[in-house]
Formats: sequence, C-alpha cells, structure tokens
Amino acid sequence: MTTSPPHDPPHDPPRDPPYVPPEAPPRPQPAADGLVSAARRNLREIAHGLSHPSHPPVPPLADAPKRWRRLLPYVVVLTLAAIFIPVTLNVLTNEYGVAEGLAGLLTVAQTAPLLMLAHRPLQAWWIILPADIVGALVLLEYPDPPQGIWPWPPPTLICYLFVMLAVALRETRRTVVSVWALTAVASLVLHLGGTDRSNGTSALLPAFGAVLMVIGAVIRERGDAQRRLAEQETISEAERAQRTLLEERARIARELHDVVAHHMSVITVQADSAPYRISGLPEQAREEFGAIAASARESLTEMRRLLAVLRSDGTEGERAPQPGLDRVQQLVEATVRAGLPVELSLSGRLPDVPQAVDLSAYRIVQEALANAIRHAPGARTRVSITSDGAHLTVLVVNDRAEQPDSPLETTGTGHGLVGMRERVRLTGGTLDTGPLPDGGFRVAARLPLTVVTPPAPEDS
Repeated sequence: MTTSPPHDPPHDPPRDPPYVPPEAPPRPQPAADGLVSAARRNLREIAHGLSHPSHPPVPPLADAPKRWRRLLPYVVVLTLAAIFIPVTLNVLTNEYGVAEGLAGLLTVAQTAPLLMLAHRPLQAWWIILPADIVGALVLLEYPDPPQGIWPWPPPTLICYLFVMLAVALRETRRTVVSVWALTAVASLVLHLGGTDRSNGTSALLPAFGAVLMVIGAVIRERGDAQRRLAEQETISEAERAQRTLLEERARIARELHDVVAHHMSVITVQADSAPYRISGLPEQAREEFGAIAASARESLTEMRRLLAVLRSDGTEGERAPQPGLDRVQQLVEATVRAGLPVELSLSGRLPDVPQAVDLSAYRIVQEALANAIRHAPGARTRVSITSDGAHLTVLVVNDRAEQPDSPLETTGTGHGLVGMRERVRLTGGTLDTGPLPDGGFRVAARLPLTVVTPPAPEDS
C-alpha cells in the first residue's frame, strides 16, 4: 500500500509592516525656560543656605588648645547681651516713649538672641531681623521724638551689625550675601512705607553691614585657607615619612642583596662540586645536588630581578663590597679628620657576627656619626662596640656641641633614625635613641648574634 507524501499547509502571502509615522524632532527648549529653571535652582539653594547652618553648633574656637581661648566666644556674647539689653530698654522707654511692657518684649526679642551668636548666628539673625522690623512698625504708633532715628534706633542698629558680623564669620558667601540682601530690602521697604518718619538713616544699616560682612567673610575665608593648608601639610608630612621609610627599606634591601647573594653562591658552588669532592655518591644523591644547584641559580636570577626593581632609575649598583665592623676604625678616622673628636672602643674578642648584623652595625655607627657632625659639630663623641656572646651592643654618644647656636643643620630629613630602626628591626634587635640631659644625644642598638625572624613591618 502506497501513501502519498504529506502536503505542506498553504502559506499566507507576505504582508507589509504597519506604517509607523516618523518621530517628530525634539522641540528646542526656549532660553527663557533655562533661565527660569536656573533661577528656581538658585532660589532653592539660597533658601537652603538660609535655613541650614553650614557649621556644627560649636563656637569658633572650640578646638583651641588653651581654655581661655575656648571660653572667649561665650564671654563676648555675654558681654554684648549685658550691654544691649538695658541700653535698648532704656532707649525705647525714655527716648521713644514705648510702654514698659511692650518695650520689655521688644528688648528681649531684639537682644536676647545675641547669646546664640557663639554657636548659632544664623538662627539668631532669623529672630532679630523680624523683631527689629516689628519694633520699627511699633515705633510708627508713637510720636517722633526730637532727633529720633527711624526705622533703626541706635542700639538696634549696632546690635544688628554684630549679628551680621557673626553670620559673615561662620556662613558661606552665598548665605552672607542673602542676609545682606534681605536686610537691605527690609530697610528699603520701611523707608518707602514711612517716608515722613525716615530721615535717610535707613541706608546706614545696609552700608555698615556690607563693610562688616566683607571683613567677616575675608577673615573666615582666610581661616579656612589656613586650616586647609595645615591639613595639607599634615598629609604631606605623613606622605613624606612614608616615602622616607620605603626608601630606607629599599636601600637596606639592596645592601642585603650582596649578603644573601654570597650565601646563595656558596650553596651553588658546594652543590656543583659535591659529586667531584665526594667519591662513591649514588646517582640519586648526584641528582639531588644538581637540583640544589639549579634552585640556587634560579634564586640568584630572581634576586637580580628584584634588585633591578628596587634600584632607582638612573642609578648603578655599588662596586665595592659591603662594609662591616672591620671598617669601623677607618670610619672613625675619617670622621676625626672631618673635625669631630671621636673615641672608639672596639672589643678585640668579638664572636662570629652574621653578615646582616655586621652590615647593620656599621651602618648604625655611620648614621650616628653623620648626625653628630650635622647637628653637634665639634662635640666629643664616643663609639663603643661590645658583645656578651649572644648580642652585639653598639653605643654612640655625643656631648653637647661646642657652638650650640651654629649647627650645620637645624632640621633633618629623618632618613638616619628611620634607617637605624629598620636595620635593627630587620635583625630582631632593639634601638634606643634620644637626647641626654646635658644636651648630647645617645644611640644604643642591641643586635642578636643568632638568627631571629624580624617582625612584620608596620604601615606608617
């Protein structure tokens, strides 16, 4: 039985995609809209600045080291309040004839916020400005006294100037300008609303306020600049100390390269020559010595690469061998020729000193003598190197300089003491440095003669 092949179902004819109208190009935003949005943004920033102080609620000299300076802002505001409260009350009652109860309320509102100037000058301004405006409106209900000043009586004017100065010393430039602008607007509106009472003195407050605010802003910005400079100097000093430490560690690592390379070279030679020096070695032992020699050569290669990384650009390696205790005598003689009287006490029966300790002891003496030459020229200096069998003690003590007022250097780079500490830490020893009561200086290092694992370096 035959079956016919299945027929594919009929396909619909292809249809055209639906018509999508092209998007209209974006309409350019008018320049006026950009100006309006910028103006709104500036108004929001101004409102935020006027309602949020830019400093914590602490007095300006809260971080001063001396107690009397920390208390000075409180003394100033207490003095201002003690002066302006009775003076304002007396002027309102006797000069302008305001009732005692109303005069007392106005006086408290206009002068009591002076106590806030030490920590919240902006909030004090928010209280005093409306109180002064209300006081000016109240004075309109009373007859104008002879030689009366309106809208700002003299105590009110002077008190408000102190408020503007305090705001300028603590707030940002935008807030200071906004405070002055609102003060000028209030003076202008009061002048226009009471032209028969205003004698032109309404312009005194904006004029004097502008001068005081400029002075206060200059003082504040100068203080901010000095504070930022001090912070930057602190950061730079920390970075300089860290760089000095890293440079000394790299220098010590370069010097110790020769010490380690010598031992690795000895291992390589011994491993290579062992099959020829020792007869009857099994094949397995020969292969082991060959592996030791290959590992030693590979370590030497890696050490040379490490030394290339530690070496600064443009510098070359030292050709002479690393110095040790056998060259301390030459170092002392060279120092004596430089003008520093030095006495050397070197024990004649020193035990075998490891190369790292030998090099560290020499460098410590070298740095100590160099510091004595720089900071105490002509001072009598004593160098002592002794051993108790387990430790090597290096002691360098210099007396007070013969001419204390004329050292070769008044300040140092710090490399010398940093290098001493790093070398002593490397060997697992201890270091004691510091001035002496008679004006001299002492360097005492105690280095172990056995292998000691140094502690991990501390991050500075």
